[in-house]
Amino acid sequence: MSGPARSALRVAFAGTPQFAAVALAAIHEAGFTVPLVLTQPDRPAGRGMKLTPSAVKQFALAHGLPVAQPQGLRLDGRFADDARAAQAALQQAAPDVMVVAAYGLILPAWVLALPRLGCLNIHGSLLPRWRGAAPIHRAIEAGDAETGITIMQMDEGLDTGDMLLVAPEPIRPDDTTGRLHDRLAALGGRLIVPALDDAAAGRRHPVKQPEAGVTYAHKIGKAEGAIDWRLPAAQIERRVRAFDPFPGASFTCGGETVKLWQAALRPDVAAEPGTVVQAGDGRLTVACGEGGLDLLQLQRPGGRRQDVAAFLQAHPSLAGTCLAGTDGTAA
Repeated sequence: MSGPARSALRVAFAGTPQFAAVALAAIHEAGFTVPLVLTQPDRPAGRGMKLTPSAVKQFALAHGLPVAQPQGLRLDGRFADDARAAQAALQQAAPDVMVVAAYGLILPAWVLALPRLGCLNIHGSLLPRWRGAAPIHRAIEAGDAETGITIMQMDEGLDTGDMLLVAPEPIRPDDTTGRLHDRLAALGGRLIVPALDDAAAGRRHPVKQPEAGVTYAHKIGKAEGAIDWRLPAAQIERRVRAFDPFPGASFTCGGETVKLWQAALRPDVAAEPGTVVQAGDGRLTVACGEGGLDLLQLQRPGGRRQDVAAFLQAHPSLAGTCLAGTDGTAA
């Protein structure tokens, strides 16, 4: 589509974090008209817990795009006044289509029905695998070889709508959620532009999701970060990468809560899970339920991430000790 044709399509947008901001930037830069942006209310963030606008709001304000921040969208819900105000704003914006990416609020039926071309979702997995809130984390945690982006025509189910465009992305052996997130965000931004072109031209070819292979990516809880050394080393290593940058994998050492950001497999290790089998010469090796891990990058409370040699200077006598998870569970 040409620039003038794209500017004729009115694209409302709903999203909150950086993943969504990348998509909004792609839509804006492609020349589509964005009459309204919905995003979550400002949240406390940083050491000072100062109210901070979302990445999507920051982009929208920097580019003169109207913003609404309802706390809810259910007209009969707890935030009904917010929902009615958002409904009025959307009606006034008169979008042809809405793009949704990591918004954080469930869209009720009235939102889905408002744009004449419906609502398109940018989802960070190859549906129907990893429907739900944390598809990037769960794909890494599960050891998947690939993931991707699915552009989906939204319905009232949880990521159950028909697929419009799909693009795979390999998961690299050293991928963290942060690294994979950035590649998928860029891929989503690239994919949503042709999806909107197709919608405007009436050439969408929706494909129903297969019934087989459905999995759910449940929201990540802070408690999941506690390392259980009884698990296989490969599973713990995947969790370390999956929980980077949030919530971080952690264990207790010398009464401190230590975060583990990078580890390498040591399949030759066999000892009681949680036992430090080596602590010196720049190496910190811990036995797991199957095999062991070399702990490579750690973070002490109030400090920065550091390599293992620097960490061992503060903990010089770990060999032979037994570590525990941050939930207090001994290995």
